[in-house]
Amino acid sequence: MADPNWGPVAKQPAGAPKRGSARWFKRLAGAVAILVALCVVAGGGAVAYGYATTSLPNPNKDFETATTFVYWGDGKTELGNFAIQNRQPLDLDKMPDSIKEAVVAAENRTFWTDKGVSLRGLARSAWVIARGGSLQGGSTITQQYIKILYLNSEQTVSRKYRELFLAYKLSQQKSKQDILQGYLNTIYFGHGAYGIQAASQAYFDVDAKKLTVPQAAVLASVINNPTAFDPDDKDNRPRLLDRYRYVISSMAETGDITAEQAAKYSKALPKFPKIKSSERYGGPNGFLLKMVEAELSDAGFSSSEIQGGGLRITTTFDQDDQKAAIKAAQDTSEQAARASGQKESNLHAAVASVDVDSGNVLALYGGPDFVDNSRNWATTARPTASTFKTYTLAAGLENGFSLRSQFHGNTWRIPGDPIPVRNEYGENYGYGVDLVKATALSINTAFVDLIRQLPEGKDKTLEVAEKAGAPKSRGWDAAERNIPIGTPEVSPLNQASAYATFANGGVHVAPHVVKEVKDLDGKVLYKADPAKERAVSSDVADDVTYALSSVVEQGTGRAAAALGRPVAGKTGTNGVEDGEGQNIVNSSWFVGYTKQVSTAVMYVAGKSGSASLDPYRRPGDSTFFGATYPLQTWSSYMQTATKGQDVEPFDDPAYVNSYQQPTYTPPAPPQPPTPGNPPKPPQPPTPAQPQQPSATAPTPSSSSRPTPGTSATPRR
Repeated sequence: MADPNWGPVAKQPAGAPKRGSARWFKRLAGAVAILVALCVVAGGGAVAYGYATTSLPNPNKDFETATTFVYWGDGKTELGNFAIQNRQPLDLDKMPDSIKEAVVAAENRTFWTDKGVSLRGLARSAWVIARGGSLQGGSTITQQYIKILYLNSEQTVSRKYRELFLAYKLSQQKSKQDILQGYLNTIYFGHGAYGIQAASQAYFDVDAKKLTVPQAAVLASVINNPTAFDPDDKDNRPRLLDRYRYVISSMAETGDITAEQAAKYSKALPKFPKIKSSERYGGPNGFLLKMVEAELSDAGFSSSEIQGGGLRITTTFDQDDQKAAIKAAQDTSEQAARASGQKESNLHAAVASVDVDSGNVLALYGGPDFVDNSRNWATTARPTASTFKTYTLAAGLENGFSLRSQFHGNTWRIPGDPIPVRNEYGENYGYGVDLVKATALSINTAFVDLIRQLPEGKDKTLEVAEKAGAPKSRGWDAAERNIPIGTPEVSPLNQASAYATFANGGVHVAPHVVKEVKDLDGKVLYKADPAKERAVSSDVADDVTYALSSVVEQGTGRAAAALGRPVAGKTGTNGVEDGEGQNIVNSSWFVGYTKQVSTAVMYVAGKSGSASLDPYRRPGDSTFFGATYPLQTWSSYMQTATKGQDVEPFDDPAYVNSYQQPTYTPPAPPQPPTPGNPPKPPQPPTPAQPQQPSATAPTPSSSSRPTPGTSATPRR
């Protein structure tokens, strides 16, 4: 599945052009081959060459799928498989005009008149290849049909060259009706369905002859990429709607439907009846299989190759870690539901865990059963609450502030803003709190002060978050004061990956779920090569880790210390006002890491994950704090994930931009207004300028970890 908040890294497939002369030779060869094919197709006598050197495949013999097996990270133990044999051929006259017209309009408008190949497309491909683009050829329906018969999407000159001759030869020996019939009975539509009859039943629970125009347009849309346009994944719906509207528009342009019909049909996708998915995807591991499909699709594998190409796929998932994630999420959810007397089905736990060094996704819990509910909560972005403070902290340290810089610890008012900046329950921590204490106790007033004092603080915070691995989503356009408090939305998988960046010395490694792909003969077709990017300096990363360690040592995440090894992390509890004017908590988090493993846990409630969590709060608590069930889930999982690993200490803090305690002038607290003459709000304090080292400036000892300011009772 391709979630907007889960973006597998783009990787170079095995066999891609290498740098240097070989790459330029391949470009030239590709362009020449296609230009030769242009001459052959356009010419007369030269066609004999194509006839003499190629032979048409026998679809009844050569088009055979082979089971694709998916393995755990050890490369030996089977996680699942993709075995598809669902075909129900139909004669062309039994197929409705709606699907014939939709597919031709969407895929190949010149189908009824072309020679099996597109001269314009081939010329364009030759130009793209000569300029260094990827090998391609303007694929007609006939070319797609030929490629399907071989189940081979290998991007080589020889394969493309042969495809061109076969497509041309097929168009000479078979009627257009026969080619379209073969294509519509052969093409893979997703949902385990080959051919239009199986697809009609798999998507709409009707025979193909009963397909409406909107339903046919949907099926013509998913042909393009059955994984990316799978409507079962609700995150795909906007993408599918765009493609669907393109197909409807194309049908209007070809005269198959009227402009009035196009306007009517384009308003929305047709309804999809609830059809039980293949039991292959049953249970929590079904989410893993769907993620494997999505990542391979992004890497250039066709859906038919993934589903029936006989591949051997080794994933990054650790079987023991996955079992631990499932158990931790389900046991804690059951406990919360039982203690509160609420329905467990409305409480959603999400766990995502990545290897810090490699970006391998070790475990992921997106829900109890993909078949029952395909929403993957581990790849669903929701408000991050105070876990987003980490990015404001990093942005401040990257831009002149230090762990010793001091900020508002008490309630204060932003000039021109009638709503004071407050901490939870209106707690005050003093007029000057440093960033270690502010992080440990999750002090809102200090972080709002920091982001406002930081020039372009909002933009710099969001830039650090994106570089660290948290892609932009909803809530990122919120007011500046709401950014560090956690209005921006990020998925648990991306939070785990972004926090891993700080454990990895400031270098982000893109998360991925596939290590390697081999064919039936053991030939390696693909190896993961995740993108790496420096997000912050190593010194800033060490300082961020030190501040997050204080959360565990003496702050809101102290329960994580039970892991018995150095841990850095952050709690988050997102409070919002519901439609009835009541304050509720709609997301609750703990994100934490050791030197080797980074894991994010999120809890949300309700069908859309935006309902109140408060009914599930722990007995005796006032709300559903991140330090309660989320941290409990994290600790339970991490006991297994870190078992047998060396206990590695974090690097000492660097104290960037800090050589002595800065001075601080406390602001005036907000005053109550008087009738008709409201007081002017106090101005924020002038930030202390970063001090440069001098010959006499003391340097922090690398062997000791200074204790932050005296802590008040932390939030839970």
